[in-house]
Amino acid sequence: MEAKPSAVDVISVCMADGQIRPLRMRMEDEEHQLLRVDIDEIISMKPVQYVGIEAQIFLCRAWVQQREWVFELKYTIRTHSWCLMRKVL
Repeated sequence: MEAKPSAVDVISVCMADGQIRPLRMRMEDEEHQLLRVDIDEIISMKPVQYVGIEAQIFLCRAWVQQREWVFELKYTIRTHSWCLMRKVL
């Protein structure tokens, strides 16, 4: 996986209290094929603010092609966009 952040498609749910939770992600793999990733667990979520831009960083766990992935997703609140920051495992 590339080291730089890349934009991804995410299906998420918005809770009644305003919290957002990613459920599924779609990204392009190394062979330029679309890869669907069902997020099994949200390990942690932390709000961040960088140069006045509010975002939330989600540490997620998923099984992709019989391998466990732990990765960070960033949701930028103002632009409503999702970005795959990095793969931890």
